[in-house]
Amino acid sequence: MNPNLLENTLINTSFGLLLFGLFSYWSNLIITHNNKVTLLSKSLTVVINIMLAFSLLTRWIYNKYFPLSNLYESLIFLAWSITLIQILIENKTRNKVIGAVTMPITLFIIAFTSISLPKDIKMAAPLVPALKSNWLMMHVTVMMISYATLIVGSLLSILFLIISSDYTVNIQGNSNNSFKKILFRYNLYNQNSLVNSINNQKETSRMNLMQLLDNLSYRIIGFGFPLLTVGIVSGAVWANDAWGTYWSWDPKETWALITWIIFAIYLHSRLNKQAEGKKPAFIASLGFVIIWICYLGVNFLGKGLHSYGWLLS
Repeated sequence: MNPNLLENTLINTSFGLLLFGLFSYWSNLIITHNNKVTLLSKSLTVVINIMLAFSLLTRWIYNKYFPLSNLYESLIFLAWSITLIQILIENKTRNKVIGAVTMPITLFIIAFTSISLPKDIKMAAPLVPALKSNWLMMHVTVMMISYATLIVGSLLSILFLIISSDYTVNIQGNSNNSFKKILFRYNLYNQNSLVNSINNQKETSRMNLMQLLDNLSYRIIGFGFPLLTVGIVSGAVWANDAWGTYWSWDPKETWALITWIIFAIYLHSRLNKQAEGKKPAFIASLGFVIIWICYLGVNFLGKGLHSYGWLLS
């Protein structure tokens, strides 16, 4: 079978399943509340993840290089990573809100890949000399997984801000045993109904969801930040090997550093109680925007040593 045809079939099928999955997650969240629909939604995510993995594997086998050499391949890998993180979190928390939040982002990525990217970007091409290195797999893989992790964590912070819009939230982190277990103390005050909300089952469920989202966001970002650090350091080593300098203030490097600083501020504010209430969630939400500027915006607005990602070249 033609590998390009197989790859396109897998991507297009994934796109269709993502549309159906998005409808399934949101209808179940708002209307049906059915366990069978929940199982169907999770199963769809697994199938999508497998299809994206097979599309990457097909490209790897037929083109003889790890498929992370251009924007198209990295987008597919990013979508695969997000679905994998979604599966892991859903299995851990058994909360259907997670998929309802992450599925739109995955759909956007695949839609952008399928509809917006020119055909020549999607076609496999011989690697430029700088990319013929084992660092390609090490550096780019770690960076893309860190992006996926930080995107999911930031999304949960955004959802936390939306759900807690009419609450005053006081969150205090305990950093004494932070790498083993993070404990939070929540003081949630509904500005509209202080007393009645305590006895209201819906309000209690809402508070529990807020705690879950904030805790998950912190843990996921706490996992993604070291990956981002490793990715930046490995990129510097690779840059020195390929171009003779560890750091050249290339636009991609600069925005990767800005991304690192934003999430470092977020984690510092949580561990050291410098920013209580909703402030850390706002910082994480800013990080969500910064990641997309670093990943896609630089490819549109700037051109540097990372020219393999330049969309308009």
